[in-house]
Amino acid sequence: MTNPPLTIYLAAPRGFCAGVDRAIKIVEMALAKWGAPVYVRHEIVHNKFVVDGLRAKGAIFVEELSDCPNDRPVIFSAHGVAKSVPAEAERREMIYVDATCPLVSKVHIEAERHSAAGLQIIMIGHAGHPETIGTMGQLPDGEVLLVETEADVGTIQVRDPARLAFVTQTTLSVDDTIGIVAALNARFPAIVGPHKEDICYATTNRQEAVKEVAPRVDALLVVGAPNSSNSRRLVEVGANNGCDYSQLVQRSEDIDWRALEGIRGLAITAGASAPEVLVNEVIDAFRARYDVTVETVETAIERVNFKVPRVLRDIQLEA
Repeated sequence: MTNPPLTIYLAAPRGFCAGVDRAIKIVEMALAKWGAPVYVRHEIVHNKFVVDGLRAKGAIFVEELSDCPNDRPVIFSAHGVAKSVPAEAERREMIYVDATCPLVSKVHIEAERHSAAGLQIIMIGHAGHPETIGTMGQLPDGEVLLVETEADVGTIQVRDPARLAFVTQTTLSVDDTIGIVAALNARFPAIVGPHKEDICYATTNRQEAVKEVAPRVDALLVVGAPNSSNSRRLVEVGANNGCDYSQLVQRSEDIDWRALEGIRGLAITAGASAPEVLVNEVIDAFRARYDVTVETVETAIERVNFKVPRVLRDIQLEA
């Protein structure tokens, strides 16, 4: 019996972005420089496979600096941390390396610059997400107000409507954020926005690729973690752009084969913290059940590269 035909449309770009690649490299280089264990405050990136791989090499993941001993290096995750965290590390005379994505750091600097000019900040983001906590923690309490939806804009209480600026989490849905920004501009006409979009290039590119493939297929699978904001946004983008079955899977074992019965076209993408090996694992699972043709749909080419911190630049990793 022959397997039924299936065309898989591979969205590109997908998977690792420059910030994630840099953060993982920082942990590996720290292990090479200082040996195990190296402590990492919060998951370095939101992907269990990546975190488990680094844990096997000697990284210890903790949620708070208080869980780290003073005599071992600690790395801050790609999502960024509040100013109080490095201040506490310095007080304890710890060795620390900041793996915050440079594009998240850009938002931090932006918020500080606006605050120094006397503006109160409104942050568009998700409550409780590490990046949101880190960005809001750059300034004293009350200086950054959070909105998650257009409805929030109508109820937020500000100090002075004429002296406001806004920033955004880097991993939001581009389409959803447009509506929230419009609501902010309508209620606060004097509000100051970013010189350049805060939503990062990788988030935007991955969402655009999904918009391209979603209308062509019966189903979309996003390889990523449930606590990955950008991965969850890709699922939403697929559902909002013509693909009724749009689902997140961490590994091939999460695929709901019964829900996919009878499909002829499938799109696959991956969140910015999901490695390509997991994408290949999912494709191989389909090859075992279907006569698969793979077609790449590329909507952008990424050539972004971020340097690791100076303290690690003399370390050479084995290929």
